[in-house]
Amino acid sequence: MESKKRDECCPADKPENAGNPINFKFRLECSLKTSADATIAADIVGAYIDEANQTILTKGAPEGQGAKVTAWNVEGDRINLTFESGRHVRVHDALLRMRKPLAAKLGKDYKIGVRGIEVRSYTIEVPAEKELPKMKIPYVAEMTYENGNIRLVLDVDEAAMSNRVPDRILSLMEDKLEQQTYGGKTEHWNVLWQSEKKEHTFSDDPTKAMVEAGWIKRGASRGQWIHGPQSTKMFRTFEKIVLDELLEPLGYREMIFPKLVPWEVWQKSGHAKGVYPEIYYVCPPKTRDPEFWEEVIDHYKVTLEVPTSLIKEKIGDPIGGMCYAQCPPFWTYLQGETVPTDEFPIKVFDRSGTSHRYESGGIHGMERVDEFHRIEIVWVGTKDQVIKVANELHDRYMHIFNEILELEWRKAWVTPWFMAQEGLTGVAEQTEAGTTDYEAVLPYRGEGAEWLEFQNVSVNGNKYPSGFNVKCQSGEELWSGCSGVGLERWASAFFAQKGLDPANWPEEFRKRVGEVPRGIRFL
Repeated sequence: MESKKRDECCPADKPENAGNPINFKFRLECSLKTSADATIAADIVGAYIDEANQTILTKGAPEGQGAKVTAWNVEGDRINLTFESGRHVRVHDALLRMRKPLAAKLGKDYKIGVRGIEVRSYTIEVPAEKELPKMKIPYVAEMTYENGNIRLVLDVDEAAMSNRVPDRILSLMEDKLEQQTYGGKTEHWNVLWQSEKKEHTFSDDPTKAMVEAGWIKRGASRGQWIHGPQSTKMFRTFEKIVLDELLEPLGYREMIFPKLVPWEVWQKSGHAKGVYPEIYYVCPPKTRDPEFWEEVIDHYKVTLEVPTSLIKEKIGDPIGGMCYAQCPPFWTYLQGETVPTDEFPIKVFDRSGTSHRYESGGIHGMERVDEFHRIEIVWVGTKDQVIKVANELHDRYMHIFNEILELEWRKAWVTPWFMAQEGLTGVAEQTEAGTTDYEAVLPYRGEGAEWLEFQNVSVNGNKYPSGFNVKCQSGEELWSGCSGVGLERWASAFFAQKGLDPANWPEEFRKRVGEVPRGIRFL
């Protein structure tokens, strides 16, 4: 794990009644276009509307909370309707419920058909404590805030309503309003265990110390480091500790996950809901034809400058991005499969390449970078199996951090931001889903400073098996979990407390490192 929430994963769509539903108000003004003058059928239309207001427009809603046609008239080949509703039977659903039966009556009695729907006005109102920031939302023509209500004016047609666009706008607004009240991770943080306070003989910034000692150098790209022989040996030692003390004893199998992630994977994993500000995008060339690229090649040969503006014209649309959260590509391996019951719990890990995250202004030293190295641990099984595996990981991590690395650290249960956003907080069947963060004190930051999150264990509920349609032979619901071992974070926590001198390292760690390799000298 390389930054806050780095290994947290996004779930599938939110349960309809999760959390506390917000009292939305819908209003739709529309017309049914008829194949002939429908004035002669006005009595039939009126009788049907009276009946529908008491029957099909209330079906599935609590008493008094269905939809209702509040006004109507017939003008030539238009039946004009005004619907109002709450969230239970939304106005577009009410219209679609009415259309077919009304068309059948008009066709049977008057040989008049219904040819389509025209939308004149569609609005949604929702109470909100404060105004949302200005934003562009598809199909929303106008958003205003007045007297404690956000009012949305939708620009939708028959196709958009049939494709349930208003429902997704509703879910989006709920997410944005819940984000306002989430209040940051500290409000959803509960310490579970903390080690005793330790005396630290080192108090410098570990990144600065490693640079001065020649262990690492900045790479050519932002948020990137080149690790020399010494630092690389430390990373390999951390890896070996994880292999020897955790992965092999607990029966994990190594796999290689893809590091280029297409949109379809992020759509199923849920990351497509919000990953855009932080990913490195991948755009393929429009063609490999050298003649197509000759202008770019010649420009560089003449100017010795890479013509990025020309390159933009010759690359295709983004097909996805570089690895952001390491486990989503794994799920394509299981996608659509039914797995024998005795195969669970499935326990695998990947350490085959780097992950990439655009940290913007948040990069700092080695602990918050754009390119990082991680062992990703994933497990799948029944709910009880997944929770049991998570507890096994907690036990092994505690052994490593206490008895091998001898860190001053703590662990805390947190409600991940993605769960709060999705309305999963407090949902009974998901109460054991969540994240446990591991945090280490950084002496160089001083007393009372924020600790470094350097490890986590996440129980992700059923969102991944559900999103990728993975089934168990027995029919039991599947859950999953993941845990990312971020090598930059482990190194930052360890060397911030122990320094670079092996004499100050715990004996168990020193034995596993062996001799620190000689670095590369420069004149």
